[in-house]
Formats: sequence, C-alpha cells, structure tokens
Amino acid sequence: MSTGEPVVAAGAAPAIDPVTLAVLKGRLEQIADEMDATLYRSAFNPIIAEARDACHGLYDATTGDTLVQGTKGLPIFVGAMAFAVKAVIDKVASDGALDAGDTFLFNDPYDGGTHLNDFRLVRPVFRAGKLFCWLASVGHWLDIGGNVPGGYNPKATESHQEGVRFPPVKLIAAGRMNTDLLAILAANSRVPHSNWGDLNGQLNALDLGERRFNALLDEYGDETVAAAFRAFSDRAEALMREAIRSLPDGVYAFEDYLDNDGITDAPLTISLEVAVRGDEMVLDFSRSSPPCAGPVNIARSTAVACCYVALKHVFTQVPANAGCLRPIAFKIPETTFLGAKAPRPVAGYTETILRMIGVVLGALAKADPARATAAPFGTINALSLAGHRGDGQRWVMFSFFGGGLGGNPETDGLNHANNPISTATIPPAEILEASYPVMFTQWALRPDSAGAGLHRGGLGAIYEIEVLAESGAEVSLLGERGKFPPFGVRGGLPAALNRFAWLSGGEWRSPPLVSKVTDVRIACGDRVRLETPGGGGYGDPHERDPLRLRRDIRLGYVSAQAAREQYGLAAFETGADDGREGDASDRGAAA
Repeated sequence: MSTGEPVVAAGAAPAIDPVTLAVLKGRLEQIADEMDATLYRSAFNPIIAEARDACHGLYDATTGDTLVQGTKGLPIFVGAMAFAVKAVIDKVASDGALDAGDTFLFNDPYDGGTHLNDFRLVRPVFRAGKLFCWLASVGHWLDIGGNVPGGYNPKATESHQEGVRFPPVKLIAAGRMNTDLLAILAANSRVPHSNWGDLNGQLNALDLGERRFNALLDEYGDETVAAAFRAFSDRAEALMREAIRSLPDGVYAFEDYLDNDGITDAPLTISLEVAVRGDEMVLDFSRSSPPCAGPVNIARSTAVACCYVALKHVFTQVPANAGCLRPIAFKIPETTFLGAKAPRPVAGYTETILRMIGVVLGALAKADPARATAAPFGTINALSLAGHRGDGQRWVMFSFFGGGLGGNPETDGLNHANNPISTATIPPAEILEASYPVMFTQWALRPDSAGAGLHRGGLGAIYEIEVLAESGAEVSLLGERGKFPPFGVRGGLPAALNRFAWLSGGEWRSPPLVSKVTDVRIACGDRVRLETPGGGGYGDPHERDPLRLRRDIRLGYVSAQAAREQYGLAAFETGADDGREGDASDRGAAA
C-alpha cells in the first residue's frame, strides 16, 4: 500500500529561470489539452464529442486546488473540480487507504459536483511511493436515470427525481476495476452504451495524462515541477491583486432574476454586493432568494466556480489556477438558493450560474464603466427529446443551444454564440440528425432579437426540429429568460425574450411557465420550435453609425420597423451608402 502523504521536497525550493518556467507552463497545459482531445475523440455522447462538455486538469495533493487546466476544457468545471478533488482527499483521510492505480468516481452535486449528469474521475499520481498530485476528468453523461430522459427535469423537487447520486467511490482499486459498480451504473441509465463509451474515454484520458506527466517529472525532476506549481499560483495571486487594485474602493450592487423555479411561477432574485478594499474583494450574495422547490438551486462550490469564470472574463490577464481566488472572499449562505444542500434539486444549475455570471459582470461594470458589457442571452435551453427506435431501443437526444452575446465598448455582440460559462461548441445539426431520429427544419439567426445600442447585441437563433421516430417523442425543456430579457448597459436596450413552442395535432402550444416544461408528448412529424434571446445592447441606439444600421437591415438582422422604433427614423434614413463594406468586426458575424 502506498502512502497518501504528499511529496515534501527536502531543503529550499529550486530557483527556476523564466524560460524554464514558461516551458513547463506550456508542457503542463499541453498534457491537459491532450487529455481533453483524447476524450473528445473517443466519447460516444455528442455533448462530449462535439460540444466538448468536459474538462481535465492537475490538482494539488493536499488542498485539491487547481494547478493546471487545459485550454479547451469547460471553465465552469475548472473551478468546481478543486472542490471535487478535495472531496476525494477527505474520503481518503477518512478511509485511510490510497494506492497507486486507484481511481475514484462520483457525481455528487453537493460535494464538489455541479449536477448529476457530470461524472468526475479522480486519480492520484505517486512518485517514489508518495502522493505528488491528482489528475481529474469530468464529462457530461447523457442520461443517469431520473424522471426525465437526459436529467434536466424542470418539475423536480428533490435530487432523487433527477437521477442517481454517487458519492466518491473507488471505481478502480489498485488497478482492478469494480465490475459491480459498472453494473449499477448501467442499470440506472436509459442509454448505458453511451455512458460506457464516455467512461472509457475518461479512463483513457487519465491513462494518457499519467504517462505524460510522469515523463515530464522524469525529465525535469519532482522538486522543479513542484516549485513551478507554486510559482504559477503565486503569479496568479499577484496579478489578481493588481487587477483588484485597479478598481476604486467601494461597494457595488447589482441584481437580476430567474423566471421561476419550474414549480412556482414566481421570480427568484440573485443579488450581489461587491466590496473592493485595496487588493482584496468580497462577493456577497446574502440577499438572494432562499432555497427553492424546483431544480435551479446550486451548491456553494458551484457558485464559487461560476464567480471564478466571471472574474476571468473581466481580468483576462490572470492565469487560470487557484491562486487567482486567494484575494477574494465569498458570502454565499445556506439561506439562499445559491448555497443549497441535499436533497434540493439542482439539474438546472446552468441557468442559475449564467445569471450569477451576469450579475458579477454587472456589478464590476459599475466599479469600472470602461469594462461594461451588456448581458448575453443567458440560458442553455436544455432541450431533451426521447423515445424508442423501430427496433425498440431507447434514444435520448439532449442538447443545448446558442444565442447572442452582449454589446460592449468596442464592438457588437457575437451572433449565435455559446454562453460565457464555457468554451463548448453548439452540437452541429448534422451530428444530431445522424445520431437521433430527428430533422432540423430550421436553423437560422432570429431577426430583431438583439438589444439595440450604439453597439447592438448579437442575434439569437431559431431552431425547429421535427421528430421522425414512428412512436413520437417525449419533450422537456429547462430554460430561462422567458420573462426577464438580457439587459442592456449605458443606454442600450434589452434583447428579445426566450420563446419555446411545440406543434401537436396541427396546433402550436406554449408552456405555462414560459421557459420550462415536461410531460409533453408529440407524434411523428410534429415539431418543436425554440427562439433564443440575443444579447443586450451597449450605448444609446440613436448614436449607432447609420451605415452599420443600414447594413443590419440589408442582412435581415434588424427589420425596418425595429430600426424606426428603436434607433430612430433619422438614423434609418441617413446615409447614401448601403453599408456593404461594413468593417472587420461585422464580416463573418452571421452564424
């Protein structure tokens, strides 16, 4: 049996010259990138293989803090994984057993997780019989049971209705697979074959990462790499403190709202006060709504992780490791739905963290108006279509969808982009059509969906999907922004609201709770239609360049009527040129 005590270098830490430090940074990030690529190539599930809803990294032996992340992994996972690794560290401390070749598996959303579909694998790296650090992998599995195929149950009132919850358990003990655990996993999914492929992809990624990392340690030495880890974290802390010092001291408040919790049709408030004092910052969410009955609660670890993502969007020069959070304190009490405990439902965590990120950006924009950015579309629109194929096999199509990003001080927002929680991509229509019995009858930009402004928001999209399975399909949606549109800043206007409908029996129907629905069944040949929000506008719409406005009209981004109502008739009629040249930021803006 190996010891779980971390490696402690004897004597003073070796001095590392800047060139070696830069080389090590690149090499370590490359290891995480290779792990990401290994999983993307081998996963069975399009949400991992195409959308890249996954992440890999290296984590501290004692604290679980993030040491290195890849450049392609989901940023929200990077922040949350530090809590996940700490959960495994605590289990090892309690059990008193850790061996080389162990691999832990879990999806507990209250103990370092996010929601039940996100499965984490955590593996120790030993050197000379002592623990050096941890490798970890996380990926979104397609289905893990629960009342609704795909796990996004908008009517869940406890986590047991969302799927099966696994605390940290040993999937592999000293190199030996726990086949009983595999049987339990398979028995609790509608699509066990998909989950089996994703699990093996994650295990392969860990195997590769372990080989690459040991080779690096052999080349540079354990003490040198350990010293580099400390240097990376110290550098991130120093840069974050410098960034905070650039803000004026003070308290800056901002709030935004969720439509409802899926159970009660009443808004939930996310309220933030950011206190800046010198080179330190406090983020206080104490005045947010209490824990709710529906599935938009999140655990504290998830809340901290999304704040990390928001801060990285603002302070782009700060490296992405745990050091950047040292100058920041968080007040996220259990009396709010942002610090929920088991068994509060959490499947819709994505909707809540998107609103939290927007609130952080809004508060910091008050501290530094030069950084003000209008709200992005702010919902993943978690749509699930599921049913049986002609041979009786189950199919579950889960996907998320794009929308517009907010206008900013320099440019218009991006059209049909993904949300700022991730570097994921929207699954292509061709992949979804090849994988499931569906056909996209429309995939287009949504006119007049962007918030008007000096720099308008990006456009949302229209998706219309026809079911081809003879037995029809079950439909569920867990979305947001159906009542509270993405906000504009500095005089910019809000974007369009989210809209969802389904065609059944020749009649289009809409959900009573606007952005959330389940228990809907449609027949073969029927369709669902999703119209996503754009981004909010930046600045006074009447100050927009008339040539750019005329170009928007020509391309169909803005209707003539909206141009008159939102931008003013004078702006619409001004300018002899039709704006065909535009500028570099406009070219290629369409999806």
